[in-house]
Amino acid sequence: MGAEDTSGTRDTGSTHGAEPAEGRGTARRALLLGGAAVGLGALVLGHDELGRLWGHRPRISTPREDGVVDARGAQWIAASGANWRRADRPADYDIDRVVIHVVQGEYRTALRVFRDPGHGAATHYVVRKDGHVAQMIRELDVAFHAGNRAMNERSVGIEHEGFVDRKSSFTHAMYASSAALTAGICRRYDIPVDREHIIGHVEVEGTDHTDPGPHWDWERYMRLVRRERDRKPARATGTPA
Repeated sequence: MGAEDTSGTRDTGSTHGAEPAEGRGTARRALLLGGAAVGLGALVLGHDELGRLWGHRPRISTPREDGVVDARGAQWIAASGANWRRADRPADYDIDRVVIHVVQGEYRTALRVFRDPGHGAATHYVVRKDGHVAQMIRELDVAFHAGNRAMNERSVGIEHEGFVDRKSSFTHAMYASSAALTAGICRRYDIPVDREHIIGHVEVEGTDHTDPGPHWDWERYMRLVRRERDRKPARATGTPA
């Protein structure tokens, strides 16, 4: 992730990044489109046409309510608006990946940096060692977590408290809670429960990070996700911070 390593160990986990710079490129593209419109006699581009030019479907304004979470039992703790981009997924971008991160630090460190507008990155969720889940960004929106714009747009990012080089970081409670979270995401967006669609940050194209690292038990995790997927889904209830 992008959280600082309070232990002094080099962060081989997630520093996300890339998306804010691309956001500036998007703004420049909008400026160029606007300049061209003026030069052509105040041409006005319709919403559908803008969607075509920007490479995605036109947005639908999905109703939102403060404090409402997508995952049952999660606590809402909002990330800084500088660390994500408003969207209307899956209306404008399909969601077909879940990306697993390790914070390379403590739970509170992840919350602090994801609420920092200068950090430039955040995940949708953070899972604590005891299984507690914080949701920081709605699944509707694009979190800057993968270091790859296309992956950000198609995925939900889940951060986990701990260190990639410490097997003890990954508790049973964390695995169970994270698996239930991932299973719910897969149900909502009809994502196959397999290693092609549930990936580590290390597997994102262009990344230089290693999380979740060699001690993350993928076999165990996927078994838990499949088990949770087959349970009857429960309705989400918000737990505002």
